[in-house]
Amino acid sequence: MTAQERREQLLGVARSVFAERGYQATSVEEIAERAGVSKPVIYQHFGGKEGIYAVVVDREVRQLTDSIKRCFDAVHPRLVAVGAADAFLTYIEEHEEGFRVLVRDAPTPITQGSFATVIADVAARCEELLVAEFGDRGFDAATAPMYARMLVGAVALVGEWWLDEREPAREVVAAHLVNLMWNGLAHLQPVDARAVKKARKKRETLAPDAGATS
Repeated sequence: MTAQERREQLLGVARSVFAERGYQATSVEEIAERAGVSKPVIYQHFGGKEGIYAVVVDREVRQLTDSIKRCFDAVHPRLVAVGAADAFLTYIEEHEEGFRVLVRDAPTPITQGSFATVIADVAARCEELLVAEFGDRGFDAATAPMYARMLVGAVALVGEWWLDEREPAREVVAAHLVNLMWNGLAHLQPVDARAVKKARKKRETLAPDAGATS
């Protein structure tokens, strides 16, 4: 093998082992054994387990992020939602090992390029759309970041569930996600923060009396 071919082989083997066993349970020895090389070869190319893990995660993050970001070019917010949900599930379907690596706990020193980073990036793009939509409909635009993370978090959680279930079909799951998100947003009711706080204070005031009565 050329140096580049060997590097690609090692990355493929490492991705499989990390997906199967997780970062902590994976050893350089196991990656080397499965790849049919000695440990020094891995150290030569990547400097160790953390180095090869970082490259694997970076590649998967780029793959997932690029596939989702393309959907934000759609002309209508609903088409964005449809495209993003389908792109997310398509990535899971076609890159199962990579997704399993992303959703596992990353080692503490690695804080960038994780699945959480992807979710935050997509949520930021979603937030931009919601700010515009909320402004047109008279809702408080300051709540857009919160709603964006609700929506993206729901898709991510369903994706993790579907990774093992694989039923129903990807297109059906995506359609259900969009159905919930779009119709939920369409019937969104304004939340009066002052009324919520007032009701909480009233409950807190009545709580001691209720306890004494019981």
